[in-house]
Amino acid sequence: MKTEKYFVAGHRGLVGSAIVRTLLAQGVGAQQIVERTRTDLDLCNQQAVHDFFAAERPTQVYMAAAKVGGIHANNTYPADFIYDNLMVQANVIHAAHVHGVQKLMFLGSSCIYPRLAPQPMTEEALMGGMLEPTNEPYGVAKIAGIKLCESYNRQHGRDYRSVMPTNLYGPGDNYHPENSHVIPALIRRFHEAKVSGAPEVAIWGTGTPRREFLYVDDMAAASVFVMDLPLATYQSQTKPMQCHINVGSGSDVTIAEVAHTIAQVVGFLGAVTFDTTKPDGAPRKWMDSSKLNALGWSAKTGLRDGVGVAYLDFLRRCL
Repeated sequence: MKTEKYFVAGHRGLVGSAIVRTLLAQGVGAQQIVERTRTDLDLCNQQAVHDFFAAERPTQVYMAAAKVGGIHANNTYPADFIYDNLMVQANVIHAAHVHGVQKLMFLGSSCIYPRLAPQPMTEEALMGGMLEPTNEPYGVAKIAGIKLCESYNRQHGRDYRSVMPTNLYGPGDNYHPENSHVIPALIRRFHEAKVSGAPEVAIWGTGTPRREFLYVDDMAAASVFVMDLPLATYQSQTKPMQCHINVGSGSDVTIAEVAHTIAQVVGFLGAVTFDTTKPDGAPRKWMDSSKLNALGWSAKTGLRDGVGVAYLDFLRRCL
């Protein structure tokens, strides 16, 4: 690890910033981590990406850059979600290969799995049915990223691995009132309701869908853990045309339970109601992480503790 040079694509994002924190905590020197902001390097620009790899010569890549958002954002900007993610992934993965990077970690999403996949979702469920319509373009792009990694492995002998996290939250999240995921969106809404003295907060949907949530620093630790595994060990739980591995917390909760937990952490004392005219999304999304658990990794941070840290992050960054 001490002789490596790491490119963390998307280092300012939720996952990328956590990966940087994890690498530093594990003894990687700050000078070994290459970072570029979107202003410095447009990952949608193929020539710019190739020029970057030619100049910097990283030896490992963590592909954490992505266009992400919640149901509203995915429904409103489907073309942006599929185009931007396809371009970024293709440019970075291909440039890594062309410039001799042997090890790459691709960060995917549970959105790759069919809407009605058997629960908990195993890696084998991939491409076994229709995706959730509200984020299908994003899911298709992430499936393409997995298949890019598999294809470079099969044709060129690369060691490009893919991890599929469940729903993530924590420091560095996007707390935008419309374009964020459920936990950061609810943190903002409950905080604003508390400050304004609102009598209630209405949550989209029925509150009955079940979701699994993973604290982002746990996800980052899992990513580095998987990247550092000997290839033979990693391949003991994967296949040449199924190289991805799930990363989850091991349990799921209802949206109603999440909402009440956040309300308690924030200190909102009003009513929590549900707007059943709004979409629920998939009825359940729970990852089977048994393959990763068998390799020796499991999540450590509970939902209430993680939400507490996320709320402090919101207060620090957004007020």
